[in-house]
Amino acid sequence: MKKKIAIIMGGYSSEYMISLKSGNVVHKYLNGEKYFGYRIHILKDKWVYVDENTQEHPVNRHDFSVSLKSDTLRFDCVFNAIHGTPGEDGLLQAYFSLIDIPQTSCDYYQSALTFNKRDLLSVLKPYGIQSATSYYLNEGDTIRLEEIVEKVGLPCFVKANKAGSSFGISKVYEKDKLLDAIEKAYKEDDEIIIESFLDGIEVSVGVIKYKGKTKVLPITEIVTENDFFDYEAKYEGKSKEITPARISKAQEEKVSEVAKRAYDLLKMTGYSRSEFIFVGDEPFMLEMNTTPGLTEQSILPQQAGVAGISLSQLFESAIEEALNQNP
Repeated sequence: MKKKIAIIMGGYSSEYMISLKSGNVVHKYLNGEKYFGYRIHILKDKWVYVDENTQEHPVNRHDFSVSLKSDTLRFDCVFNAIHGTPGEDGLLQAYFSLIDIPQTSCDYYQSALTFNKRDLLSVLKPYGIQSATSYYLNEGDTIRLEEIVEKVGLPCFVKANKAGSSFGISKVYEKDKLLDAIEKAYKEDDEIIIESFLDGIEVSVGVIKYKGKTKVLPITEIVTENDFFDYEAKYEGKSKEITPARISKAQEEKVSEVAKRAYDLLKMTGYSRSEFIFVGDEPFMLEMNTTPGLTEQSILPQQAGVAGISLSQLFESAIEEALNQNP
């Protein structure tokens, strides 16, 4: 019997359009011999199943079913393609756990932890996983510019703590530009992380569960035409993503080991994509994404392709892992 797979996409954050693209790619490449794929848009104002004729059918949030004319549609598994809230911060993971439907991303605790850059890096630090010197602000806190500069130096990065796709991020060279950057970050989140600038090669490391084992994918080097890997660089062609990365064997082995250790320490499942900057041969972690982009051009699918894993195989592996955890 073919399994019915709900591909959830959209979300409530600035990333919703990117998520819709990811979800449609999953729908396109899903193995039709094994699965029926259903596109589910989860948006602030509606949860709907969008059928092949683009007709919308409301989702019953009580049990995540869909009433059709002749039937009630119930799903065997949820494929999570939502970037940002509520698909990457634990909210939907907890919901699906409560109503007992398997889903492809990590569990709700890991989702909430990894979505919070400050908390993630703090949890991993005692295990020897390094990160940049940082300063934290919550909305309403007194902003002490001298204190910030003294701790992190200039240039520095000002980031929304819980946001993806480089929304709300600025690179700041002068103290008098800090306030503008902080205001920009507050438009995305009420928590901010300000980090010292690390000068080195930036890489992205995909780690997934594949056929029951933790697998590190080929590493991608990020070379941006812009000052840093911002939204324009990520999505508007202002960067080169080189896989495999042009790094030494020692760097490759070290960052692969660190990325795998972080994944296993956190008891992760599903996909992850962690960003690092090398200072010499030492990788410093920036963040971990647990619902990375899944379009044909996205980094994780590129890495899977170099590893000889097709999009269809990549998506199938996530579904089978979820189903096996919840038989």
